[in-house]
Amino acid sequence: MRRTKVTTLLSAAALALTTALVGPAGAAHAAGTYQHGPDPTEDSIEAPRGPFSVGEDRVSSLVRGFGGGTVYYPTGTDEGPFAGIAISPGYTASQSSIAWLGPRLASQGFVVITIDTNSRYDQPGSRADQLNAALGYLTDDSDVADLVDPERLGVAGHSMGGGGSLEATVENSDIEAAVPFAPWHLRKDFSELSTPTFIIGGESDSVAPVRRHSEPFYESIPDSTDKAYMELERANHFFPNTPDTTTAKYTLSWFKLFLDDDERYAQFLCPAPDDRTISEYRDTCPY
Repeated sequence: MRRTKVTTLLSAAALALTTALVGPAGAAHAAGTYQHGPDPTEDSIEAPRGPFSVGEDRVSSLVRGFGGGTVYYPTGTDEGPFAGIAISPGYTASQSSIAWLGPRLASQGFVVITIDTNSRYDQPGSRADQLNAALGYLTDDSDVADLVDPERLGVAGHSMGGGGSLEATVENSDIEAAVPFAPWHLRKDFSELSTPTFIIGGESDSVAPVRRHSEPFYESIPDSTDKAYMELERANHFFPNTPDTTTAKYTLSWFKLFLDDDERYAQFLCPAPDDRTISEYRDTCPY
């Protein structure tokens, strides 16, 4: 089953009108002010690494507000600043369970922190607070703070970390994009959420079944908010814990579109993707 709702289409005429009204600067913004890297292709968004080399810094567990982690960032380039992304693991898990996403996203032009939580048993509300603390650390206290644009911040997370990423966006209006993976939360109503949110669920998830978690979360988010729901065919709850091309390519495209305003990536999200690994896709496609 596929359901795609297209709410807005950009046209060449509209872009030409924008250029005529606001001049070259406005046209540059319409094309994507924060573009990094060459024009994307299907091959480039599926690649394990992007165009940037990646450095990493360990973050001590003594840091305030969360349990430490690792920062991944682009190196060998004078491009920047880059958008910042914080990613939380799931219940009982450590950052190692989602660490593969750090360098993968950083190599495409983001500064990413994968976090350990204060306790492996922290609930989504606590993980939301820790994601927000990690973003604050990234922009204010990290060794690469000068590489991070504090106006362009995103969050992601797995399981309870995914539920935490949903709650973090409600708490922090500075977050501009969220990607929860197999999210778990007792709260089912996110009708106040206005942050562009892309929920990825697993068809065979028995820990956070999509009918009780991912789908109600998605449906509760108002249609006025840019949102998408992708269900991976036969995937269980732990699909984010190993490198997965489908998860990575659309996570990348979502963050590029909504953190970098890079409309070159809209083509991979609108119209709805038809990868054979996707069993269902819904969205309020903005392009």
